[in-house]
Amino acid sequence: MNDAAAPCPPEFLALADRLVAASGAVIRRYYRTPVAVDAKADQSPVTIADREAEAAIRAILAEERPQDGIHGEEYGIERPDARYVWVLDPIDGTKAFITGRPLFGTLVALLRDGAPILGIIDQPVLGDRWTGALGRQTIFNGAPASTRRCPRLADAILNATSPDMFTGPDKARFDALKEGARITTYGGDCYGFGLVASGYIDLTVEANLQFYDFAALAPIVIGAGGRFTDWEGRPVGASCDGRVIAAGDPDLHAEALKRLT
Repeated sequence: MNDAAAPCPPEFLALADRLVAASGAVIRRYYRTPVAVDAKADQSPVTIADREAEAAIRAILAEERPQDGIHGEEYGIERPDARYVWVLDPIDGTKAFITGRPLFGTLVALLRDGAPILGIIDQPVLGDRWTGALGRQTIFNGAPASTRRCPRLADAILNATSPDMFTGPDKARFDALKEGARITTYGGDCYGFGLVASGYIDLTVEANLQFYDFAALAPIVIGAGGRFTDWEGRPVGASCDGRVIAAGDPDLHAEALKRLT
């Protein structure tokens, strides 16, 4: 078997579960408490929960996998040239977290030679967890997850975190997609991609994301039978421009791409 297509080793799945369990314990301690909200250089919000959750993950990796690389939202990049690199977003959806809404999640991805082979979305308040890994069926809360058939945009439920993420030419492209969809909903950050994997949403489209926002999502959607690419239809990687599309049905993915290009 080509090593690039080799299934994700099971020991990494067990370790990833430990990582999100540790971050979840931190997040639950701060959820719906009066935490201070700071602004990063890009004016996005961050809290002590974001920072301590990522620190908890990094502490385990330092003990268990000190040779691996790390690309984290809060504490930056270490050993980016390592064969295995962990990509961390401790709270994807900080705006939801600070406003008491439980539609945020911890994202943990594992890259092998630059390609995502494992991804977890963990919602520590609701207890929801999606795990996707190369060569394996995506699992949601212990049971197999599958996307649903929906080949036509006219029948599809479309989701995006916010219409404000689409600016300039991207806004016109997204509006063309929205006009063709049956229903359009907003909100959810990473949670929306999990709902694509579980067959509740047909299409989630985002823009202006960072690598740590989407690295974990591709294995989850693909392992459930869906498609996950950039707006040009290419597999996502660190060079992706932050515009991504997840579709539960391959035919729907193809139709949506035509509207976005």
